[in-house]
Amino acid sequence: MATDSMEIDDALYSRQRYVLGDTAMQKMAQSNVFLSGMGGLGVEIAKNIVLAGIKALTVHDTKQCKTWDLGTNFFICEDDVINLRNRAEATLPHIAELNPYVHVLSSTAPLDETTDISFLKKYQFISADVYGIWSRLFCDFGDEFEVLDATGEEPKEIFISNITQSNPGIVTCLENHPHKLETGQCLTFREVNGMSCLNGSMQQITVVSPYSFSIGDTSDMEPYLHGGIAVQVKTPKIFCFERLEKQLKNPTYLLADFSKPEAPLQIHTAMLALNQFQENFGRMPNIGCLQDAEEMLKIAVSISETLESKPQVNEDIVKWLSRTAQGFLAPLAAAVGGVASQEVLKAVTGKFSPLQQWLYIDALDIAISLDKTSCEEFLPRGDKYDALRVCIGESLCQKLHKLNVFLVGCGAIGCEMLKNFALLGVGSGGDKGMVTITDPDLIEKSNLNRQFLFRPHHIQKPKSYTAAAATLNINPQLKIDPYLNKVCPATENIYNDEFYTKQDLIVTALDNVEARRYIDSRCVANLRPLLDSGTMGTKGHTETIVPHLTESYNSHRDPPEEEIPFCTLKSFPAAIEHTIQWARDKFESAFSHKPSLFNKFWQTYPSAEEVLQRIKSGESLEGCFQAIKSLSRRPRNWSQCVELARIKFEKYFKHKALQLLHSFPLDTRLKDGSLFWQSPKRPPSPIKFEFSDPLHYSFIVSGAKLFARVYCVAVTEKDLSEETILKIISGVNIQEFRPSNKVVQTDETARKPDHIPVSSEDERNAIFQLEKAILSNEALKNDLQMKMLSFEKDDDANGHIDFIAAASNLRAKMYNIEPADRLKTKRIAGKIIPAIATATAAVSGLVALELIKVVGEHPFEAYKNCFLNLAIPIIVFTEAAEVRKTEIRNGISFTIWDRWTIYGKEDFTLLDFINAVREKYGIEPTMVVQGVKMLYVPVMPGHIKRLKLTMQKLVKPSADKKYVDLTVSFAPETDGDEDLPGPPVRYYFIHEDN
Repeated sequence: MATDSMEIDDALYSRQRYVLGDTAMQKMAQSNVFLSGMGGLGVEIAKNIVLAGIKALTVHDTKQCKTWDLGTNFFICEDDVINLRNRAEATLPHIAELNPYVHVLSSTAPLDETTDISFLKKYQFISADVYGIWSRLFCDFGDEFEVLDATGEEPKEIFISNITQSNPGIVTCLENHPHKLETGQCLTFREVNGMSCLNGSMQQITVVSPYSFSIGDTSDMEPYLHGGIAVQVKTPKIFCFERLEKQLKNPTYLLADFSKPEAPLQIHTAMLALNQFQENFGRMPNIGCLQDAEEMLKIAVSISETLESKPQVNEDIVKWLSRTAQGFLAPLAAAVGGVASQEVLKAVTGKFSPLQQWLYIDALDIAISLDKTSCEEFLPRGDKYDALRVCIGESLCQKLHKLNVFLVGCGAIGCEMLKNFALLGVGSGGDKGMVTITDPDLIEKSNLNRQFLFRPHHIQKPKSYTAAAATLNINPQLKIDPYLNKVCPATENIYNDEFYTKQDLIVTALDNVEARRYIDSRCVANLRPLLDSGTMGTKGHTETIVPHLTESYNSHRDPPEEEIPFCTLKSFPAAIEHTIQWARDKFESAFSHKPSLFNKFWQTYPSAEEVLQRIKSGESLEGCFQAIKSLSRRPRNWSQCVELARIKFEKYFKHKALQLLHSFPLDTRLKDGSLFWQSPKRPPSPIKFEFSDPLHYSFIVSGAKLFARVYCVAVTEKDLSEETILKIISGVNIQEFRPSNKVVQTDETARKPDHIPVSSEDERNAIFQLEKAILSNEALKNDLQMKMLSFEKDDDANGHIDFIAAASNLRAKMYNIEPADRLKTKRIAGKIIPAIATATAAVSGLVALELIKVVGEHPFEAYKNCFLNLAIPIIVFTEAAEVRKTEIRNGISFTIWDRWTIYGKEDFTLLDFINAVREKYGIEPTMVVQGVKMLYVPVMPGHIKRLKLTMQKLVKPSADKKYVDLTVSFAPETDGDEDLPGPPVRYYFIHEDN
């Protein structure tokens, strides 16, 4: 981002632009940050804000690198320790390398009573600390801090169905479309018919119900007729902060764990006691020293009396803070560092709601299970894991070193997880331990904004190999095995049951639900713990899945994404999302789907003469009419490509509108007497082509260029000149519109038809067109192939987004819908997930804390799921979902983690299998299913005969298959009830002695 012109490098920042917006990005690019303390927490914050793209960062530290730092700071190496480098100077080149647009400086001057720090007066103040398993964050942005956008959410648009003439006026939105507004928010109105004086006015609302809200007095206005859209207006908000000295006595804090409402004040008191202890004794409490813990407890009791709320001192919190204060838990620093970094960005941009004013995150759940561990376990041993050892003890460190973990995905969360693994020493054991990673993707420039292990020279290299090498730079002792395969049913020969049973833990770093569901099913089948997480902009979630203790990912399902009805897309768009999806569909149809069908047809029937002969003899060849139509209309030079684009313009943006208005004139009424064309239906206006209109011109040029690419037509610089294009367009013969009697689909539940029937006239026409092409020598080998385009949103040179943006905005103009800029079009068309490094770092840190608990085999109560939204900000920890037991009957029950096993032999029949289940588990199956295949359902014809068939014959396993997973169900206790479900039954074809 060049700071003189403020031009945003979209190739680098595209995912983040969707989170922050351009105004915030430009403010950020003019901001300076001073960061003091380059330990493990400081380097986390530096990484995140440099990736985000501030103007300049000064990193400050007076300490030298020590062995201890190797396990806490991922940018300090052994050479820095040997040469006693200053921590700020050692980390500076690595931080600077993260983003070429950010100027990074270092300072090693001491900060004490004699230092002139007047230059800091103009800065907002943020303080962050990690002491062992405890962390705190404090923000002070001044007496009055203006925020332009408190949430970062898109302004809501509400379609109106009625407005009453009353005081106050009650606005009702369309049924099944809740407004999701809050009292006090402001709206502006447009396109209201009847009560038109509301249009352009701004109204503060009071929520009445999920589908209605009240506004000001409407009793003197004209009666409401129809239509209207209410649009949310973002208004600036002022946040007031108190100074640190006042907040120390009476803190305002964000509560993260609602099960412990008293914890923040107790941690606040304990941390103040720790600071006082340091001041009194010039040192930290000694590790596990009871005397120091007692002294700190006395200090905490006296401090509590000075606080306004006089909180009760929690002895356990003081004890664990005293015991671990010298230590440092890197994942906790990643979590609080992510939150702190987002606060830095808020301070310099005024985007999102700042933290008011304290946040405490702890990892006490890890420590409580270690209460009876010997004190010697926590003492330093002079290696890089000393800071970790103080927090979790030597035995748990060793378990981490010997861990076999499978990380799926090496994107933003994947890179952060690998950094956490390196600092924890996961998979670094001498004889045991391995980190297996996989990702099929190559590195793109847009990845560099969040995936901090990658650099510009890595672009187009495999993510997994590159991430593995970069992780070894942080900790050379790690053992990493990188793969390039997707994890899916097609790769079960690689990631088979044997592979999963070798893993102690699976961690997903994925961006889609389908892959998560598949991996979850494999973890449940192989009884493996799974740690899942994800982010979307400033939002993030983590989920801990532990065999026999918790539910699995598949135990809950998000509501399916709402699909845009086919008739809305085709004829009645009401929002810009509809026109963008329509344009994306047009791209797929013209440049991907049709070329693919064309190639498939002519590969099946390589001779045009043979095809002609066969269809003349009455033979029906699948796809032949579309293939012949494409062949007959094939452009063979640049002029014909431009001509084709111009004809498409007329069809899409003029004839389509005229046809709709012919089918449904503006005064059309429905059976109930209401107007057909009323909200959300918008009548189209035909667009007359104007060469001088940039949008019209953009559609022609981008469309023609894509047609040229698909039909392998060469294009020169001269071809693309305005002069050439104007000359071609002037000569195009545009046919007049002739209305047809085609039925326009208005049913919102109707789906797109799979096949359009071919008429006898189409058949005759196809024969004629193919004969003509053969006679003209235009059905030769080269004519029978097209280049299929795959939509690629991130390559600006390919013209894909140019076409979609032009087509979408022309359709929007035709329907009087507010157009979208290129950036928004690209996000919606490319289904881009907005992303920012701050949320990614926070989420991966929280996952790594759960990993320590899983490895330590902690009890169910220790595990936490988390949802966070750093924009608001909100962080909510909840207990993991406890696994549900399903009762069958007679005291027989099972959970998703239970699997019954039956061992068979070569002549084992289905009846033998059913009897074996009854004998072993005390209940007889009445139905046996394999996947979607019904093996035995008594009511199905012929199924009773199957009882005598062998399992081998019924299941038909492949030669290497040792078992099959079956689903059984049982007869209900009362006739007429549904069958009772059972657990999966793993049937082994032959009993193997282990």
